[in-house]
Amino acid sequence: MTYLSKTLMLCAGLALAACSSPDRFGDSNTVDLNSAGGTMAGTAQDPASPLYFQQTVGDRVLFQVDQSTLTSTAQATLDGQAQWLLTNTDYNAVIEGHADEQGTREYNLALGARRANSVHEYLVSKGVAGNRLKVISYGKERPIELCSNEACYAKNRRAVTVISAIPSS
Repeated sequence: MTYLSKTLMLCAGLALAACSSPDRFGDSNTVDLNSAGGTMAGTAQDPASPLYFQQTVGDRVLFQVDQSTLTSTAQATLDGQAQWLLTNTDYNAVIEGHADEQGTREYNLALGARRANSVHEYLVSKGVAGNRLKVISYGKERPIELCSNEACYAKNRRAVTVISAIPSS
């Protein structure tokens, strides 16, 4: 057999294999999300997962310029966070305070701390145990947007609630 005929036979075999039935091995290894209630553990659809907290409840609140007071929008997000934390007691949270790039490093660290403390106090007022929450300020050191205009500044003036599992003893 020549090289060309071997190549043609191989291509024909591969083409026929590609036309076979996709369920020829049975469906015992497939997951039907509809029969499982539509959720898989640890996904954004699982209400007990940190991914659900981050994407559905919302893990951040924004602040106005040089402010640490919570807006009504921030309070609504924090109400959801508090409810999630009260329901999912196997998790703790670290509240990160952030600021935009304007101002000194020292000023922004203090402002980030005030923002994180504001979120901490609100969550505690909604019934979340204070010992499950930690506060840290990054000031202007960890921006999520890098540009020098108001649209970027507004996204960097934030407090982010980061969920972590409680270590088992």
